[in-house]
Amino acid sequence: MAERKIVIMGAAGRDFHNFNTFFRDNDDYKVVAFTATQIPNIEGRVYPPGLAGKKYPDGIPIYPEGDLPSIIEKEGINQVVFAYSDVSYMDIMHKASLVFSKGADFWLMGPDSTMIRSSVPVIAVTAVRTGVGKSQTTRKIAQILKDQGKKTVVIRHPMPYGDLMKQKVQRFETLDDLDEHETTIEEREEYEPHIERGFVVYAGVDYSAILEEAEKEADIILWDGGNNDLPFYYPDLLITLADPHRAGHEAMFYPGEANVRMADVIILNKVDTANPEDVVKVEQSVKNLNPGAKIIHAASPLNVENPDMITGKRVLVIEDGPTLTHGGMTYGAGVVAARKYGAAELIEPRPYAVGSIQETLRKYQGLEPLVPAMGYSKDQIAELEETIHRTPADVVIMGTPIDLRRVLSVNKPTLRVGYEIEEITKPDLQDVIFQRFKGILF
Repeated sequence: MAERKIVIMGAAGRDFHNFNTFFRDNDDYKVVAFTATQIPNIEGRVYPPGLAGKKYPDGIPIYPEGDLPSIIEKEGINQVVFAYSDVSYMDIMHKASLVFSKGADFWLMGPDSTMIRSSVPVIAVTAVRTGVGKSQTTRKIAQILKDQGKKTVVIRHPMPYGDLMKQKVQRFETLDDLDEHETTIEEREEYEPHIERGFVVYAGVDYSAILEEAEKEADIILWDGGNNDLPFYYPDLLITLADPHRAGHEAMFYPGEANVRMADVIILNKVDTANPEDVVKVEQSVKNLNPGAKIIHAASPLNVENPDMITGKRVLVIEDGPTLTHGGMTYGAGVVAARKYGAAELIEPRPYAVGSIQETLRKYQGLEPLVPAMGYSKDQIAELEETIHRTPADVVIMGTPIDLRRVLSVNKPTLRVGYEIEEITKPDLQDVIFQRFKGILF
């Protein structure tokens, strides 16, 4: 059979992983290009020869997703691989229809084509949507394992937004490592909380090479999933989070439904703040999709630094970026805290936003009065900083997982809002972990 010409549609993560695990040395296929979306400044680059392998001495170009129809026609593409996550079924079929209209196949790659086996046990945490609570769940699991004396290494879903060769394998043990690797705000939001608790975090581009390094120092690996993507490693225990604030999404988004159907444990998070009727709906839905899964109800109570600073004040809220920009939420923990503690006003930042921050707010018109913590480059961090400086607020509420004051200079009083997961039904996370790994780890 003649070599098949491939384009991989991605967002600097799953796309590179699919290439590395399936296509890199596969003589049946030639990957002509990647296309990129969601993440600023990814397109227009090249997946480097040092990662692409001997078949690609010049590397592989990365184009904007909008160029896909012309690439299919110009290059005679046979198959287009869809390789990013947190996408509605309607949107993904619109993309499939576009590909079909140009004559190519549309390909969704499954676990057996892309998952890697580990020599040490793996717990994987994933979700039905971005912003459900994977990060705090991963932190809780890591602490449970640490308390039992187990060396736990966290491997985080990729966010390689810089020099891809330098980011092939990244190891983070200290906060200084974050600076050394020139991490973005989004990366810091995921890595910093683990580091502060004493856990080593790996991430990067080549997840076979990453696993090889992580296995050298781990009793158990904790896969900290991004977006609502499938795990990159075969899990020995798969935990999926569902969100009653977005009832119905567990059966409407790719690959969130697959995560529900594959899960050993399903956590219904935020039940303390959700409509009780929606909790019932989501619980019944996940039971229909996966009758054998254990179900845990959990809450994510707020931890607010100096709540008295909020009462009666005009506040500017900074929220976790991905939860808003492709997670479909219109607010986050910062807005909840502002309302709970009696802010006089949530300042609308749109009149004061600059550059890419202004563009983001224009694109996501449905957001509550807030600013997503966008920071994919030094220029964008500077624009976020300038937006904060220009907004006439008494207090800035930072509802992100990290202390943004480490990367931003803010000219106003600030406070942080945090949250950790608390299981409120049995079995809880410790129960299911002990049951699954009894005789193996414990």
